[in-house]
Amino acid sequence: MSDDTERVGLRIALVTTFYPPHSFGGDALFVRTLAHTLARHGHDVEVIYDADAFHALSAEKNFEALPEPSGVRVHRLSSRFPRLAALATHQAGRPTVHRRELQRLLEPGRFDVVHYHNISLVGGPGILAYGDGLKLYTTHEHWLICPTHVLWRHDRELCTEKQCLRCTLHYRRPPQIWRATGLLERALEAIDALCVPTRFTAEMHAAVVEPSRIEVLPLFLPELDDGAPTGAAERERGDYFLYVGRLEKLKGLQTVLPCFGEDSPGELRVAGTGSFEPELERLADPSRVRFLGFVPPDDLTDLYRRARAVIVPSLTYEISPLVVLEAFRAGTPVVARRLGPLPEMVERHEAGLLFENRHELARALRRLGADSSLADRLGENARAAFERIWSEESFLRRYYVLIARWAEETGRRSIVDRLATVAERRASIGLSPRPDAG
Repeated sequence: MSDDTERVGLRIALVTTFYPPHSFGGDALFVRTLAHTLARHGHDVEVIYDADAFHALSAEKNFEALPEPSGVRVHRLSSRFPRLAALATHQAGRPTVHRRELQRLLEPGRFDVVHYHNISLVGGPGILAYGDGLKLYTTHEHWLICPTHVLWRHDRELCTEKQCLRCTLHYRRPPQIWRATGLLERALEAIDALCVPTRFTAEMHAAVVEPSRIEVLPLFLPELDDGAPTGAAERERGDYFLYVGRLEKLKGLQTVLPCFGEDSPGELRVAGTGSFEPELERLADPSRVRFLGFVPPDDLTDLYRRARAVIVPSLTYEISPLVVLEAFRAGTPVVARRLGPLPEMVERHEAGLLFENRHELARALRRLGADSSLADRLGENARAAFERIWSEESFLRRYYVLIARWAEETGRRSIVDRLATVAERRASIGLSPRPDAG
């Protein structure tokens, strides 16, 4: 549908802390993609985000708003004292400086669906009480169960036992007393469904939300429109492996570098920046590892398509790394650590190889380096899995089914009727029983 399509769909609010250009990572990019996609399919979308949170954490000050399509309206919360505003929300666990504006934006009757994303600094758990639409919450990180969001204890090891106070202080963050008061558990009662992108994440969050209210809803990426081939027979793979992501200790790139020396099966290209970059450059063999810095999206797409494989060596539990989806969309296999949701995403679909230690990683790289047909076969599986599970079409089908079912259960029949109208306008998306989440 074009941007001037008649709006026959739902009124949807997307509530999040970060949104481009005031953003750092994949959660904000996903929310923007979701907003544009929903608007393109006839829904009225309003995004509410907190620029104070970004300015409190970044030295960058001046950003022009990015253009938004018809059907998307963006509300940016900002104040004269962003650090104070962000700290107040962080400590109170509820809206503070922007409380009245949020109450106005989410006043009862304004939205059919209120879809929360990363709410850590836009209002904390207290914001879940605002508004009266059908309420969904998508997890993009582990904030509900980890004050530092990442389950990377003391910035050195995987969190296997709670030491939250000591860990928070190690990260030089003030403890959140509200986490010991039951506020989070009470606030989560206000949502209808917690949406998680993988079954692994569902299991991790069963302690804070009843399993009956947890929905596995895989994330998605839009299809690329550049007409380039995705099939193995139509591509020419390079002799390099690719890492894409932030250069931080918990991402694990330092464990990969020893596999790229004189006898490595190819070059390693590293796309990304971060605070751990100087140490990684010190550890790397410059004749076998190329640090590319920030790579524009168009150039990054070509890097994905021509890579022998994409390496995902995270040392902590990911939620659903977009780099895996980007690789799969390009028809490129993934070599990933056997940890968290990565086996579920990679091994189950025979879309790559897994490793647990340096020796297994080196063996996987040698196999792919020596056998281009193996890389092609795994890449074909990756592309097929993307189309089946992480494509826009698949996401929308699941999203509509989820909304329709919860609307029925909560007595919001008008939402179901309007979704049926959307389905009639776009016959390929139907309201059917819950599909397999992959």
